Amino acid sequence: MNKQQIKISDFSPHLFWDVNKKELDFEKHKTYIVNRVMQYGLYRDWKNIKQIYGLSQITEIAKNIRDLDKKSLAFLSLLSGESQNTFRCYTQTQSMQKHWNF
Repeated sequence: MNKQQIKISDFSPHLFWDVNKKELDFEKHKTYIVNRVMQYGLYRDWKNIKQIYGLSQITEIAKNIRDLDKKSLAFLSLLSGESQNTFRCYTQTQSMQKHWNF
């Protein structure tokens, strides 16, 4: 699939269960889409966003996500070669950690 052929329906159904998928726009909602895929997506979802945005744009988007989990941060840091210190979720960790630690 190329970038133009990928649709929201090509992503795992559990990623966008709480929103109207028909209203999601790849450009307008890219932070939301990248965040969901990084935290809850499967490998095929990762491949889809990589085709749509490319690794450098995904990295720039993820740098501003506050609640990116540690595994996603480590994964993206490794792939992009960016230091974890450059990501907002690393430098501004929550003082009160989440109740449920999965």
